[in-house]
Amino acid sequence: MFSLDRWIEIFQTIRKNKLRTALSGFTIAFAILLFTLLFGIGNGLKNTFKREFAKDSMLSIYIWTGKTTKPFKGLQSGRRIQFKNDDYKFLVDKFGDRMQTISPRIQRNVQAIYKGEQNNYTLRAVYPNYLVLESAEIESGRFLNMLDLQKRSKVIVIGRLVEKDLFGQLSALGKEINLGGISYRVIGTFSDPGGDNDERYIYGPFTTVQRLYGNKDELGEFGLTYDPKLSVDEAIMFGNQLGKALKEKHSVDPRDQGAIRVNNYAEGNKQVSMMMLVLNLIILFIGIGTLIAGVIGISNIMVYIVKERTKELGIRKALGATPKSIIGMIMLESVFITTISGYIGLLIGTTILKFIGDSLEEYFIVDPSVETYVVVGATIVLIIAGTIAGYIPATRAARIKPIEALNDD
Repeated sequence: MFSLDRWIEIFQTIRKNKLRTALSGFTIAFAILLFTLLFGIGNGLKNTFKREFAKDSMLSIYIWTGKTTKPFKGLQSGRRIQFKNDDYKFLVDKFGDRMQTISPRIQRNVQAIYKGEQNNYTLRAVYPNYLVLESAEIESGRFLNMLDLQKRSKVIVIGRLVEKDLFGQLSALGKEINLGGISYRVIGTFSDPGGDNDERYIYGPFTTVQRLYGNKDELGEFGLTYDPKLSVDEAIMFGNQLGKALKEKHSVDPRDQGAIRVNNYAEGNKQVSMMMLVLNLIILFIGIGTLIAGVIGISNIMVYIVKERTKELGIRKALGATPKSIIGMIMLESVFITTISGYIGLLIGTTILKFIGDSLEEYFIVDPSVETYVVVGATIVLIIAGTIAGYIPATRAARIKPIEALNDD
């Protein structure tokens, strides 16, 4: 039950013992401050990993070619491997049951011109399902479709920053852009969580680019996503099987790492998951250590506070105060100081993270922040600790006889 007299008494005690109160509050505030900063920086590192993987689907596998580095089956090293259209059919027929999407890709550097504006970009010739690999989102219009491929239409989808570069504040939809001397109509624009570079790509129908630029049967690389039902280890094995099958088809030594290369995001996911687990354990260990230090500090201070007030408590008992009222007063003071100090520590910690957040990006820490429930939970732990720390010595003090308390040195 709320008692105004009790709160007046608590504030009077705090005013009379400013140094003691300040030391108690500093211990708690500093513990919460450290806890907030540690978890904030830890979350910043997690955000860095998430941002790096945001540019592509987490289920992605990319396959491209190079030159052989080993002789094999009578063929010399240094042979250039070239993917062709039948490789696409080969992969679909052999591994289609474990693939979610697959798209061949051709890349060309082109000069884009629209009226007086021009710039250089990368033109990617892809299938419609390639959008899934990039985790891109259509901002206006639409992406490529199968009809565009069948008709070999001269249409393109441009990134948000391509539109900004060439059209300023105007919409690019329906406009004609000259790419390397060939006119294409803009049918859509997209944004990409991967950042500025990914928003300066231009996408066109795979069949159109193959026909117009002379590579009627050749392609550059493959991008695909595997079945999300596959475990990480199964996905890694699947990527290895893809590389092995293509090496067999193109007569490449299985040990040759340069001729056909497979970039499987599942391998990175596994490494990142392990790193995140270790990082979480480290942060948790340090965070618990910080809280334990805070708990010990609160306990020591509360023992000292009760010891210092032994005579005062004796006088209260002599004047008729019950043990319950004495215990309640000490515990309420402890909880009040812990709560206010914890909030101050939280406020300072979140302010520091917000102030230095942008400057930490060069150290691979992106948007350092901490969930409110985590810090509130830590503060509650300290409040409980402060309550227990105040209850034990307060109970002992409440049991002491008034005459013994008054004679205490």
